[in-house]
Amino acid sequence: MKIAIYIFIIIALVLIGFNATKLDFANLFEGDSLVASISILASACVIVLMLILLASRKISERNK
Repeated sequence: MKIAIYIFIIIALVLIGFNATKLDFANLFEGDSLVASISILASACVIVLMLILLASRKISERNK
């Protein structure tokens, strides 16, 4: 499970990098830039959730 969490984090980082290339800062909330912005935000949420999951698993292991 721990390896899968790290794989999800790496995939999310790659998606952030890819979608950052699609951003048009002149029209940030129109067309492809809107989709890229939403995708970057979603990928950032995945990273935060995976880090929370890792922390909770560490706490769970310490209590056992």
